[in-house]
Amino acid sequence: MKLSIIIPIYNEEKLIKEVLRRVRQLPFDKEIILVDDASIDGTHKILEQEVAEHPGNTILLTHKHNRGKGASIRTGLQHATGDIIIIQDADLEYNPEEIPAVIKPILEGKTNVAYGSRFLGEVKRMRLPNLIANKILALLVSVLYGQRITDEATAYKAFRREVIQQIELKCTGFEFCPEVTAKLLRKGEKIIEVPVTFTARTFWEGKKIGWRDFFIALYTLIKYRFFR
Repeated sequence: MKLSIIIPIYNEEKLIKEVLRRVRQLPFDKEIILVDDASIDGTHKILEQEVAEHPGNTILLTHKHNRGKGASIRTGLQHATGDIIIIQDADLEYNPEEIPAVIKPILEGKTNVAYGSRFLGEVKRMRLPNLIANKILALLVSVLYGQRITDEATAYKAFRREVIQQIELKCTGFEFCPEVTAKLLRKGEKIIEVPVTFTARTFWEGKKIGWRDFFIALYTLIKYRFFR
C-alpha cells in the first residue's frame, strides 16, 4: 500500500519543516506532494531544500499566482499515485501521528472515504463562532444528504485514489470541503469518521479561513445537493 500525502501550503515558513519531519516518520510507503500556492515568505526556499534532501518521495508543485487551498489540493490530486490519498494541512492544528488512525477504515476495506472528526475527538482553543459554524455545516450535510456527519469541515480527509480522482472538482478556496463531501455522498460513498485531536490557531498565528468562507460553504452544500 502506498500513501499519497497532499500538503497545500501558503506562507508557512515557521511550521512546515516540523510538519514534514513528523509526516516522514509515518510507517508507510509514501509520497509527499507539496503544493506551494505562491508563498511570499521563506516557504518556497524551505520546500526546495526539503525536496533536495528527500528526492525519492517528495514532489514540489508550485503555483505562479495564489489560487487558494482548493486549487492547491486539485493540483496535488492530479499528481498523486498512491493507493490512498490524504490531505495534511501545513500547520500543526492537526497531529500527523493520527494519520494511521484516519486511513485505517480504508485499509480494512470498510469504506473508500474516511474523515478525521474533531468533534468525536478533542478540540482545543476553537472560538465559539467557529464551533457553531462547524456544527451548522455538519448538520446541513446530515439533513441534505442523508448521512450523519459530525465534522464536514475537517482538514483530515482520506480517499481511495480511484474514488477521489473520479470526482470532478471545481473549487479554488476552502469550499473544497463542502464540494468534495457533497459529491462523494451524491455518488453513494459512505464516509466513516475517526476521532482526531485539533488545536486551533488564531489569525495572528496564521489561520486563513474566515467568516465569509462559512457562507460560501453553506451555498456550496445547497448548490451541489440540487445541481451538479
